Amino acid sequence: MKTTDKPHHPLTLAGEPRAFFGRRSGKRLHKGQDRLFKELLPEIEITLGDTSLDPAALFPTAPAKIVIEIGYGGGEHLSLEARRHPDTGFIGCEVFCGGIAKLLQQIDEEGLDNIRLFTDDALKLLQKLPDTCLDGAYLLYPDPWPKARHHKRRFISPLTLQELVRTMKPGTLFRFATDIEDYANWTLAHILRAPEFRFAPERPGLWHEPYDGWEPTRYEEKARADGRLRSFYLSFERIEGRHHE
Repeated sequence: MKTTDKPHHPLTLAGEPRAFFGRRSGKRLHKGQDRLFKELLPEIEITLGDTSLDPAALFPTAPAKIVIEIGYGGGEHLSLEARRHPDTGFIGCEVFCGGIAKLLQQIDEEGLDNIRLFTDDALKLLQKLPDTCLDGAYLLYPDPWPKARHHKRRFISPLTLQELVRTMKPGTLFRFATDIEDYANWTLAHILRAPEFRFAPERPGLWHEPYDGWEPTRYEEKARADGRLRSFYLSFERIEGRHHE
């Protein structure tokens, strides 16, 4: 099955369009993965209705915290965090079938009942979440869409930052990692225009050091193999203040 880029209908918020392009297909799923798609995914997949979504109600017992990871790839980081923090509810957003299949396998093998999955554009989910419900957010090694004409496809934008500001609790962290300097600069430029986020590293160069407890993802390992030896590990604190209307 050939990987394809399929455009979806733009989403709008406050009059601003967002084009979403997701790679939904890849290699054909093997029998075990296909079974998990049919049996496990429906049990833990998030579906959206017409009303606001209560994230705590997604889990068997109300979690102490709710954290979202946008574009979890193969799920290495998400599953690791779920094992480390069993009292936290993790929401993973991913559209690539191969990545969803890998994480479903880990959830099944390890009995991780504190993960729920959303298989469409994460912005749609953010728009349904109530105010100040998230205790953290991750965007790790997203597709950089390096060509200038494709920059509109990058997840970081005023539109998505507005929703992160609205849904994150003050004092929590939005963490963004990339090995592409241009995307790191792009993200910093957008964050600096959002007064509800603060970027205040304790010392210069700290942004090149992995987060505490970090274990390289397969995307990071691929970047190193391709000769990209430096990454950017940016942390932005959601600070007190009224979000944009």
